[in-house]
Amino acid sequence: MSESFEHDYRRLASEDIQLKNESTDLSIEALKLAFVKNLYHVQGKDEYFATLHDYYMAVAHGIRDRLTQRRIQTAKTYVQQDAKSVYYLSAEFLMGRHLGNSLINLGLYKQVRQILHESGLELDDLLEREREPGLGNGGLGRLAACFLDSLATLEIPAVGYGIRYEFGIFEQAIQNGWQREIPDKWLSFGNPWEIPRPDYRVAVKLGGHTEHYTDEHGHYRVRWIEKQTVLGIPYDTPVPGYDTNTVNTLRLWKAEASEEFNFQAFDAGDYFGAVANKMFSENISKVLYPNDNTIQGRELRLEQQYFFVSCSLQDIIRLHLRTHDSLDNLHEKSALQLNDTHPAIAIAELMRLLIDEHQMTWEQAWHITQNAFAYTNHTLLPEALERWSVSLFSRILPRHLEIIYEINYRFLNYVYTRYPGEFDRIARLSLIEEGHEKQVRMAHLACVGSHAINGVAALHTELLKNELLRDFYELFPEKFSNKTNGVTPRRWLLLGNPRLANLITEKIGKNWIRNLEDLQQLEAFVNDANFRDRWWEIKLANKQDLTNYIQQHHGIEVNINSLFDIQVKRMHEYKRQLLNVLHIITLYNHIKRHPQIEILPRTFIFGGKAAPGYYMAKLIIKLINSVADVVNHDPDVRGRLKVIFLTNYSVSLGQRVYAAADLSEQISTAGKEASGTGNMKFAMNGALTIGTLDGANVEIRQEVGADNFFLFGLTAEEVSTLKTSGYHPQHYYKTNRELQEVLQYIAHGYFSPEDINLFRPIVNSLLHHDEYLLMADYQSYIDCQEQVSQAYRDRDSWIRMSILNTARTGKFSSDRTIKEYCEEIWRVKPVKIDIDACEDADLQVQQPAFQLSDRRL
Repeated sequence: MSESFEHDYRRLASEDIQLKNESTDLSIEALKLAFVKNLYHVQGKDEYFATLHDYYMAVAHGIRDRLTQRRIQTAKTYVQQDAKSVYYLSAEFLMGRHLGNSLINLGLYKQVRQILHESGLELDDLLEREREPGLGNGGLGRLAACFLDSLATLEIPAVGYGIRYEFGIFEQAIQNGWQREIPDKWLSFGNPWEIPRPDYRVAVKLGGHTEHYTDEHGHYRVRWIEKQTVLGIPYDTPVPGYDTNTVNTLRLWKAEASEEFNFQAFDAGDYFGAVANKMFSENISKVLYPNDNTIQGRELRLEQQYFFVSCSLQDIIRLHLRTHDSLDNLHEKSALQLNDTHPAIAIAELMRLLIDEHQMTWEQAWHITQNAFAYTNHTLLPEALERWSVSLFSRILPRHLEIIYEINYRFLNYVYTRYPGEFDRIARLSLIEEGHEKQVRMAHLACVGSHAINGVAALHTELLKNELLRDFYELFPEKFSNKTNGVTPRRWLLLGNPRLANLITEKIGKNWIRNLEDLQQLEAFVNDANFRDRWWEIKLANKQDLTNYIQQHHGIEVNINSLFDIQVKRMHEYKRQLLNVLHIITLYNHIKRHPQIEILPRTFIFGGKAAPGYYMAKLIIKLINSVADVVNHDPDVRGRLKVIFLTNYSVSLGQRVYAAADLSEQISTAGKEASGTGNMKFAMNGALTIGTLDGANVEIRQEVGADNFFLFGLTAEEVSTLKTSGYHPQHYYKTNRELQEVLQYIAHGYFSPEDINLFRPIVNSLLHHDEYLLMADYQSYIDCQEQVSQAYRDRDSWIRMSILNTARTGKFSSDRTIKEYCEEIWRVKPVKIDIDACEDADLQVQQPAFQLSDRRL
């Protein structure tokens, strides 16, 4: 397939090519040499035996070499300038594939495509060989990835800390319409992007008990006598910025046993016992979000959260002490961001490290802790605000429970001085929730132990202040601020939609890639007929690409001239994929009653995963696929409607979807979605939104204009009022004939003839509970969808609206979000990296040098 690889190797080896540093040079000749040498000397293959995966690995290692050189110089510069750094703690990092993104950010995409093409290979084929690390569940993990991209692009010193899950979010298969979970073996063929750092391993304690004593100076101290010790091994992935020399790090921790093999147990014939400690330890980083419906699952989740937090804080302290004599100024040099409540135990852990390990007073440690940490809340759902039973804490983290009780004691004393006698308020603010089983409120711990608390959309932040965290807002109003989320335009437009990106660059230059507000300049072309035609042609080409994917992977033919109506996101009842399905059935009913009815052709596309233990979400997936089976094969429909459920939705699949979408479904119940970022990606790629005034939808509508957004449904205030006054979903059912027919289709087994009662739980939930007010919003949604159909029929008007959506999404760059964090919460500044200083490396040792024997394990 690629004989020219060997030809290049022989030619480059024989020629006197003067390369200053062949591992870092970005010239065409240097890249060719690197790729060929990696194929031979890293993969151990030549062109007769090499597979596409071997070629991918050869290219990936060559690009990683160039990132590594920049990473070394980046780290060196940070130390030399004693720069304050951001440490982003997140249980999820949904990074997506690395090769394409790295090529984009290094400015090498076209060069590498050319090199491979000349060698008989295509870059697109190699990009598809990369296993995508599914180290996140959805928007939370993808936001963290966008933030890392922006931090590096803005030249901000930063490290992302998380877990190197051996199995990420499961691979989703659909069997007979049902979701089936398959282990995500993303490491099966190796990961060329990571570098293991076993010399930076740390020890993490679990279980046991505490001992209280007085030290030689007469000070009260506590010693934690652990039951088990787990080792955390860091693996570093380079995170390059766009058009900059900065390469930051994503450091993920793998759990290993401190004693992997018990020879005495093995010798005694206890083969399981010989490796029991290894199995226990490795389970901690085995899988993303183990099912917490069992006691064992809850224990493992808490162990996971504490494991990565403890590893990360020990690492942060190590980094700080490399250049400082004490930890007194840790908070002045380190900004620690809690990405939701998962890492909130970090507050108690930092207190433990400072007090127990570094002998600080409580007051000094608390001052450092509060001023180092900031907390981002990502949810308005009370059930998503983590709580852990006190009994579970006492078994796994006995010392931390003591610290949390002490924090709570001091905090509630302060509250009492502010609100004497208001015992209900004190109970609401307490870090410990009383009841049948006492629980630790992790969001409360995050609020008390941080100097800043932020929401992720304007509406979300107001709801935090006025409802979810109202007591904390009244107590600490100065802590609260809003930081509306954003997404990186590098992946979601430049890489994901190259046709559109090229057109934009042709018209307004490439400055928009780093300054997304420049997209406003596109408004000058909205009345240019030629520009509108090209815009439409690009949309059709992207739709054709997605159509080809659907045909290849699902065997369904799709009409690219139909309206692509897309809802891709995590499967959850509040996101209301079910409301979308009710609309599909409504249109289907229209066709069945009047087969000749004129109806706008639509292709409904769903994608998303349901948590393995979330039965209702999985039943909705089954319903979507059952409706698809009926609609797609009914001759009366004649192709006017198609329903597709994209299996195993991922970041790379999202890049295809956002570029091809005509209509973006953002239809969550108002007041339930914190922000959303899919809504931003769709709008950035020229899709129009149908949505409620929920999350960032509010701000998107403000930016793109009410005339370019399809609004329906109750507002958050109306939702609250309706629930308070008494919500009766059957009222809407009894007064809406069309809604009755839709639910009867579902209830009577029309879409499940093999089991007519299969979807009864869905119907019963809607009629008797309807937690997310689908019944109340149904008619508004149906009417709004008719407006969509009328608008799409006017192609020229639709294109204008599409252009304006893209042109007015400048606010929703993650660069803008990160700038706000840097200026208002973290107080960090950019550090410029000069790459020339690292062209010629040597082996001269610089002090201080750290040896493995120096580490305490």
